[in-house]
Amino acid sequence: MGEIGTVGLVLHPERNPQTAVNTIVGWATSREATVLGLPDEVDRIDCAAVPVEEPELVDRADLVVSLGGDGTMLRSMRLVCGRPTPVLGVNLGRLGFLAEIDVDQLPDALTSIDRNRYTAEPRMAVIATLPDGRSLPAFNDIAMVRFPGDGLTAVDVSVGGHSFVRYSGDAVIVATAAGSTAYSFAAGGPIVSPAVEGFLVIPASAHSAFNRAIMLSAEERVTLELLPTSGTLALEVDGQVHAHLEVGDRVTVAAIPAAARVVRLGVSTFYERARRKLRVSGSVEADIL
Repeated sequence: MGEIGTVGLVLHPERNPQTAVNTIVGWATSREATVLGLPDEVDRIDCAAVPVEEPELVDRADLVVSLGGDGTMLRSMRLVCGRPTPVLGVNLGRLGFLAEIDVDQLPDALTSIDRNRYTAEPRMAVIATLPDGRSLPAFNDIAMVRFPGDGLTAVDVSVGGHSFVRYSGDAVIVATAAGSTAYSFAAGGPIVSPAVEGFLVIPASAHSAFNRAIMLSAEERVTLELLPTSGTLALEVDGQVHAHLEVGDRVTVAAIPAAARVVRLGVSTFYERARRKLRVSGSVEADIL
């Protein structure tokens, strides 16, 4: 018996995962392993995966396989947040940062994981505590974003209970190192190795004199308070809106080190994926010299 007795599936809501699911079910059947899936996902395709609710899938799965893109992978990581269950990302569309393999590599990948021939890369999350008491984890970023026509994002940033800077702009983003290649990158932030346990606070399209990103350690805690000049804001968690914020509301963000474990098989490095996805290249002048 190998390492994997039960595989949990998380599927992209639109892309067709049939080939990948059939491959996983066939591999599992040959090893007398079980494949679980969420009812609203596996019921829309013809497969032998057992439909179970989220709590049971999380409790039983020895491996979670994400079939989709980065958004599906982020959802899978949030699902197992705080647990040691490894998550394998399988790409069903455009090249992303988080997916490790393509569908045709699935049999070899599953066998390698079953034989414990893989690396589990720890990924830090950030968790936001909202004014209503909810706590929401994110593996890429938490963003406070303006509504068009409803004023700017105006936020006071406090670190460890001490006010440091006030940002005004289109958004204020709190990003993990892994999320530095997402919204934070679009806002002009740096690329940070996912091995770094720290997080960024950065304004997007800043209207304030100070428009630099702040890099905080995983031990620090940041509080974002909406100033009287702020419009109503949307709170996005890994790109999904979860709340609306008003003047005076406070959101506190802290780090959760090693909140999830991502399967790495040595297929490519973070920097190779970053070069391809972000089209990183040197300057023309540097190439000429």
